Amino acid sequence: MKKRMRWGIIGCGAVTEVKSGPAYRNTSGFELVAVMRRDAEKAADYAKRHNVSKYYTNADDLILDDEVDAVYIATPPDSHKYYALKVVAAGKPCCIEKPMAPSYKDSLEIYTAFKEKEVPLFIAYYRRSLPRFLKVKEWLENKEIGEIRHIRWYLSKTPSDVDKSGDYNWRTDAAIAPGGYFDDLASHGLDLFAFLLGDFKDVVGISTNQQGLYSAKDAITASWMHENGTTGEGSWNFGSYEREDKVEVIGSTGKIFFSVFGETEIELHSKGSIEKLFIDNPKHIQEFHVDNIRKHLLENTTHPSLGKSGLHCSWVMDKILGNI
Repeated sequence: MKKRMRWGIIGCGAVTEVKSGPAYRNTSGFELVAVMRRDAEKAADYAKRHNVSKYYTNADDLILDDEVDAVYIATPPDSHKYYALKVVAAGKPCCIEKPMAPSYKDSLEIYTAFKEKEVPLFIAYYRRSLPRFLKVKEWLENKEIGEIRHIRWYLSKTPSDVDKSGDYNWRTDAAIAPGGYFDDLASHGLDLFAFLLGDFKDVVGISTNQQGLYSAKDAITASWMHENGTTGEGSWNFGSYEREDKVEVIGSTGKIFFSVFGETEIELHSKGSIEKLFIDNPKHIQEFHVDNIRKHLLENTTHPSLGKSGLHCSWVMDKILGNI
């Protein structure tokens, strides 16, 4: 691999403004040289504000640009496969926003294409690279709560004004995100649990639409077992009276508490004492994730969120939704 890599972004929308885009520009050894958006005015505006030299309205032009070495796909999930297969055909490393695709079937097609051509593929499950969750992983590996027995997660939120208005929102369109906010949000936590506890072995779920506000599911529950024997349960409701996000990991000698999305303290309850740590997230939250991509491509390390783990998360999601 080169000592320097030039990136292009397909889909320079909200997620790329602060969370991810600046990380590709600021990471040593990386450059952000091109962006693509179908709306020329918005593409030009983004390029100007982020000091990007080129913008396109056609993805093929960006992918085939000789000055673009790698591509980050930051579009809604239903177009991930379409663009990813074009990127792998060009032989360029790729990072895909999560979830990898709306279905396990599409995710498998993406994964297989990159594997066959031996082209690096990353999925933007950036929590695997955040220091606060690496600390949780350290506690677990050091057996601070003994043998891990069970994990449970409850996530809820109130319906938004957009949900209640009936205005179109791709995040709750079943054709794009069958599980609605579950696809967008729960995927982060489930992927994180696989990182902390190992792959899932058995998964079952129940899902429904309680509110009737949109076509996607809005209430989901699940039970599972990891390959190491740890059991798990989750409940996600997107029509509740309040926002709540709480994970509890239960061990033979203690517990760990944390939030998947809230920037709150992580807590270790063990040996009769309680340790609370606040570990701040970076302003550009994908900073560590992108730097790990750099290390993988330029320093021969292994990134924690590759196509294989992204594919596994897609399998877990489809099992919970009853699609496989």
